[in-house]
Amino acid sequence: MTRLKVEMSVPRSHLEAVLDALHSAGAGEVGEYARCSSTWQVTGTWQPLPGARPYDGEVGVTRRAEECRVESVCEARQARDVLRAVREAHPYEEPVIHFLPLYEP
Repeated sequence: MTRLKVEMSVPRSHLEAVLDALHSAGAGEVGEYARCSSTWQVTGTWQPLPGARPYDGEVGVTRRAEECRVESVCEARQARDVLRAVREAHPYEEPVIHFLPLYEP
């Protein structure tokens, strides 16, 4: 069984919805515990390019804003469902969602 670390940033206004989606799709199970995740405040930076429809900011202008960084885990077989669920709950047009393989000796 291959486990993955899932990480993303989300505006605080959508944190609970994204966490609910993440966990409803099966992420965050560690042993006999469910809904395991970590969050902390970060500053995100982005510049929407022509054709973008930004949730926050305007095309051509670099934007900095406070976000919540979210980390959790899932099984590799759950990754597609987790990705789909998080994208549906996330307000960003192009949310960056990383799935990183975990080394577990």
